[in-house]
Amino acid sequence: MKNNKILIVDDEKDTLELLQDFLSDRYDVTAVQSAESALQTLETESFNIAITDLVMPGRNGLELMQTIRKRWPYISIIVISGQATIQNAVEAMKLGAEEFILKPISDLELLTVLIDKILNKQWLVRENKRLNSILNKQVSSKPIIGTSKVMQNIFKMVEKIAPLDTTMLITGETGVGKSLIARLIHENSPRKENKFVTVNCGSIPETLLESHLFGHEKGAFTDAVRSTQGYFQEAQHGSLFLDEITETSASFQVKLLRAIENKVIRKVGGEKDIKIDVRLIVATNKDIKTLVENGKFREDLYYRLNIINLSIPPLRKRVEDIEVFAKCFLDEFKLKYNKPDLEISSPAMSILRSAEWKGNVRELRNVIERAVILAEHSAILPHDLPHNLYPVAEVQNSNIDKLASLNFKQAKQKFEKDYFKTILEKCKGNITKAAETTGILRQNLYPKLKKYNLDPTDFR
Repeated sequence: MKNNKILIVDDEKDTLELLQDFLSDRYDVTAVQSAESALQTLETESFNIAITDLVMPGRNGLELMQTIRKRWPYISIIVISGQATIQNAVEAMKLGAEEFILKPISDLELLTVLIDKILNKQWLVRENKRLNSILNKQVSSKPIIGTSKVMQNIFKMVEKIAPLDTTMLITGETGVGKSLIARLIHENSPRKENKFVTVNCGSIPETLLESHLFGHEKGAFTDAVRSTQGYFQEAQHGSLFLDEITETSASFQVKLLRAIENKVIRKVGGEKDIKIDVRLIVATNKDIKTLVENGKFREDLYYRLNIINLSIPPLRKRVEDIEVFAKCFLDEFKLKYNKPDLEISSPAMSILRSAEWKGNVRELRNVIERAVILAEHSAILPHDLPHNLYPVAEVQNSNIDKLASLNFKQAKQKFEKDYFKTILEKCKGNITKAAETTGILRQNLYPKLKKYNLDPTDFR
């Protein structure tokens, strides 16, 4: 237990010494008498738990808690106070205090029980992250898959450009796998032994983006109590992937252009240039050319980024990849949810093949995870899939009002003709793919097509 570190903060010397003497046998304890001293200690040491009084000279315990929550959110907090009020207790709990203990502390053994409970909880969180990290590495170590011709061409391009050190632009709709392609480029490059750092520019407030990317010096702005490195320095000698690059401001784009051209950055509030050795890969789901033409993205930066462009097509335009991705994600989630024998039934796979996938690969992954969780049998069945996936072709290409005006035989014939026509369009007249999609044997599919005067060659 000695490797678990506890910081005690109390201006009352007797209480401080009592807690330090009692807890030091079990934990690595540091004791200080003010919030200011606590913050100085936290700058140089890492702790599992902070035990703090509420009422102290200078900064009080609540103010200390606010700073800890902001700067060191992984630290659990126990509050002790001899001037407890309901309001104080509520405020402490709002700030995330694990426990609120009244002074004088009459049962020190109970305090150790509470501490051990918190430490065990922290261990479980760390262990969960560790196991998830192992799982993610197992999954991400698999090559990106895709049997479609367009994806095979993209993989060939990746093989060519990965060894180069040039800046790259990846375009495509949300969810098509731009970050996966970026990682694949990194893992096949000479920089693969170093860090691959991913930054979603759209998720960081504009006012903080520069600080996050370039770092900042102490005192550069309010709350900048120490100098920090940015993502560029974190990715030194590795690769930096900036997603949603078109969400950045014009002023940031100027600084990014300087970093690319001069291979130097300057921290916010800094006066010195810092050399960087980073391969930059950027991505967007927007039409960046149109943004440039409309003056919403810097033209000079665009040309620096667009040395090599990879455009990833949406999943609906590479239907051949749906089953391969679905099975890959199934393998991932069978392991995660301990369902090793689970498969995808043919009817369920047919639904997956015919869905629109507006959210692309990301949506497919989420659907498979949901289906694995809900599946109660040895195979994923249609009712395990979201209803909005059910063949849109039938709904879109069959006018329900018109069908309702026909008798059953006529409605069935119209539906079948529209259905098979849509399948041929999606499969581009490929009978083998049409048979797989419909679940109908090739020899049984031909008579159906002939019945409705549908010639596969008309769709090629």
